[in-house]
Amino acid sequence: MRPSILNPLFAPIDTLNGIGSRFGALMKNLCGGKVADLLWHLPSGFVDRRCNIPLRAVQNGQLWTGKVRVVEHITPKTRKQPYRIVVEDNSEQLVLIFFKIFGDNLTKQFPVGSEKIISGKIEIFNRLLQMAHPDYIVDAAFPERMPLIETVYPLTAGITNKMLNKHIGQALQSLPDLPEWLDENMLKHENFLSFKQSLWQAHHPQKYDDLEPNSPCRRRLAYDELLANQLSLAIVRGRLKKQKGRSLAGTGDLRQKLLDNLPFELTDAQKRVIAEIENDMQSDYRMQRLLQGDVGSGKTIVALITMLKAVECGAQAAIMAPTEILAQQHYESISELCDKIGVKTALLTSNTKGKSRKLLLENLANGEVQILIGTHALFTEDVAFKDLAYVIVDEQHRFGVKQRLSLSQKGNLCDVLVMTATPIPRTLVLTQYGDMEYSKIDELPKGRKPVITTVMPLTKIHDIVEALQRRLQDGTQAYWVCPLVEESEKIDLSAATERFESLQKIFGPAVGLVHGKMKESEKNAVMDEFKNGNIKLLVSTTVIEVGVNVPAATVMIVEHAERFGLAQLHQLRGRIKRGKQASSCVLMYGYPLSEVARQRLNTMKQTEDGFVIAEQDLKLRGGGEILGTRQSGFNNFRLADLSVHGDLLQTAYKDAALIIKNDMSLQTVRGQNLRTLLYLFEQDEAIRTYKAG
Repeated sequence: MRPSILNPLFAPIDTLNGIGSRFGALMKNLCGGKVADLLWHLPSGFVDRRCNIPLRAVQNGQLWTGKVRVVEHITPKTRKQPYRIVVEDNSEQLVLIFFKIFGDNLTKQFPVGSEKIISGKIEIFNRLLQMAHPDYIVDAAFPERMPLIETVYPLTAGITNKMLNKHIGQALQSLPDLPEWLDENMLKHENFLSFKQSLWQAHHPQKYDDLEPNSPCRRRLAYDELLANQLSLAIVRGRLKKQKGRSLAGTGDLRQKLLDNLPFELTDAQKRVIAEIENDMQSDYRMQRLLQGDVGSGKTIVALITMLKAVECGAQAAIMAPTEILAQQHYESISELCDKIGVKTALLTSNTKGKSRKLLLENLANGEVQILIGTHALFTEDVAFKDLAYVIVDEQHRFGVKQRLSLSQKGNLCDVLVMTATPIPRTLVLTQYGDMEYSKIDELPKGRKPVITTVMPLTKIHDIVEALQRRLQDGTQAYWVCPLVEESEKIDLSAATERFESLQKIFGPAVGLVHGKMKESEKNAVMDEFKNGNIKLLVSTTVIEVGVNVPAATVMIVEHAERFGLAQLHQLRGRIKRGKQASSCVLMYGYPLSEVARQRLNTMKQTEDGFVIAEQDLKLRGGGEILGTRQSGFNNFRLADLSVHGDLLQTAYKDAALIIKNDMSLQTVRGQNLRTLLYLFEQDEAIRTYKAG
């Protein structure tokens, strides 16, 4: 149960005064539907209204605040003219200008002889001081009503900054005095105020440094959010380690047969990772492990060797891929090796229908199929295993958490391995996969040559086509990738189609086209033609981003590369790192080129290391998204910025580990306070969610 002290923060946002259903809906779209969501909506700036010098010293364009006396009203002679009110301080006169406002209202608001405090921008016209529509007008008897520092927030259509300031002020009033969940050493070391004081200060900046992510108030709030995240993951990790599993020791016979049939030798990194996974599989507890390896590092063979361990124990294994193309590719490489050692594999996708599907499911249920490879089709209810013991999920970020859970539940105390070729910075591994153990293949197979990456403007496209002609005549195959225009799939499709048609005029039938709107069977047919060498140049959208394996393709041309994220560019370039031939990648950009896009292209030119690229991607993007892909079931932090607060994350990770070691059930005084923290940041729900798998 959520502690009752937090109830005011979890009240619906429309319970605040002045927020009806219309504004409530707008507020919900802007920041969320609870009072707490308003508090997590931090300011982006402030307007300083503290300039209170005499009027005669004011400069043109200056924001001025001061007390004035009303001298006279000048009514307009025509509707096109503005209404003017002459006011003065002790040094100079100022004309207030109002357009399209009824004079009756202004005479009531500004009686001659009355004193007002006003704030707004001063303009000098014909040596006269003017202020059009003052931002604030308050009675001189109530100076406290004038906000000398006006906090500025990110807005949405229909919501004004004044409105947001008013309602956030109400939300802050409802913030209770919460128990302190940080230890004294941390508070002293970081010079932290209490959570309530830090939140109040974050919403009332007094200087521009207060808006910086590393200001003391924002660091405190970021640390609280990160600690809640790390503590919830540590709890789950601790519980999972205690979950009874099954020991999959195996005999090693199938593994040795496979190694004898491999045309290459495993890298040291692959051997190390296999040992880490097999140690988990042999234990009596369920495995939850993330395997991270850069493009072409050899994750598939690691997956197969570890799956054979389950098969040696008389059990079954399954590998799930996000697309049919990738599932088909896994099947081709795995089944070819398994046929040599007498292991039965099968492929199940949405295109597996009729008698062949029925027969496959029968063989799966009776245990004849030992390794099943497929897409989300593995989730369907009629897919039943005889004894599923090991599940591998490839490119997990493309699946929802519930899907991962539903597949592992088809088995008997399944071990779970999550694989990704998308390099993830260490900070994001901690926050997104912190419930899992972590393995990393940080070495490429021997003999792989670097990719030569060049960056060229689109104006040089004719030179690129000429160079491409020469390469294709030499027997090379190539990709030509067109950008995804997210606002319109039609534009995306037409861009790829138009490029395909223009290149077909030059290269004839040797050009193929794949895009996201094609049926899987059509895409697969084109890809088969490309793999077989009948198609020399493949024009595509980003459907070829993950996993497509054509070793003979050694040229990659990316059109409008400035529209792609770093991770996408890295994944695309990985398509031409499959063989042992030297490869070339051309990144074409259009104008205007933003500074961020320029940095992205320079990074691609300077390095092929996916982990270096991932760290740079995090710096350029911030931590709101992981490598350009919004994650299903993943945290988007509201108060922490992982590109800035990496040091706090490491501290939170260590703190959480120590808390769990000393107080797993959170029963001590600090433990009870930490429970409040978990509920405050809604990690009670995260604890249930992270049990997926």
